[in-house]
Amino acid sequence: MNAMLATANFLPAAFMIQHRPGQDRRRCVGGFCLDPTAVEAFNAFLELLGRDRDPIDCDQLSTAARELCDCDAALAAACIGVRMRRAALVDRMIADPGWGAGDEACLLGSTVVEYIRRHDDLIPDTLPRVGRLDDALVVDTAWPRLAEEAAGYTDFRRLRRIEARLRGRDPGAFSFGRADWLESRRAEAALASHRARVRDSAYVPAPAAAFRVH
Repeated sequence: MNAMLATANFLPAAFMIQHRPGQDRRRCVGGFCLDPTAVEAFNAFLELLGRDRDPIDCDQLSTAARELCDCDAALAAACIGVRMRRAALVDRMIADPGWGAGDEACLLGSTVVEYIRRHDDLIPDTLPRVGRLDDALVVDTAWPRLAEEAAGYTDFRRLRRIEARLRGRDPGAFSFGRADWLESRRAEAALASHRARVRDSAYVPAPAAAFRVH
């Protein structure tokens, strides 16, 4: 999970190419014809989420979809899948009463999750390999503003599971909130520090110099 939060396979390189006028010839994504008006609305939505780069055009979407279709199936699945797992994490985070996500994270996270659950989004989700391409772009755009909160929530869940094992109970069967998480983090850090000191020292005195009889 932590690796998933830290890195993600790059989306197709087509999204790194700056748009140039007259490049909207290709409009098909996996056999689906994009609506330029819908693409314009999608760009407005990305801007709302924090995108500060040039708008994405139909040609870029079409080229990116072709790249995904032409590459190794496992690579394509990983490219989209890691972003869907991030979205699932955000969904759990904003719904978890123990964590109590901040207002900005709740609003932004809810907006992302709501888009992903839509059936009338830019690209039909049922298209093989590329149906979630627009969803992946949405997650990527919002992720810089969600990553820190999501990382904290991931650690919160880890420590809650540890506490549950110590109590012999299910993670949702007892109260565990942010204050408990912070206290657990402090205790864990103190234990790690103690173990480091023990490794760097010894309880047995240093050996005495060799004794010789002349």
